[in-house]
Amino acid sequence: MKKFLLALTFLTILSADVHAYLDGGSGSMLLQLLLGGAAGGIAVVKIYWHRIKSFFCKDKNGEK
Repeated sequence: MKKFLLALTFLTILSADVHAYLDGGSGSMLLQLLLGGAAGGIAVVKIYWHRIKSFFCKDKNGEK
């Protein structure tokens, strides 16, 4: 474990700078991913609403 930490320290110290580029489409792709996931989650809840409701609520007669 000590050798691993020593090697990791040397690799961190001796590493060169990395120049990365994120274009304008990356932000819109992330937004589209988040909105699509939210829409999918809403669709799943809408499809299974009766099962979700019956899991949390009981009828007046004490039955599920």
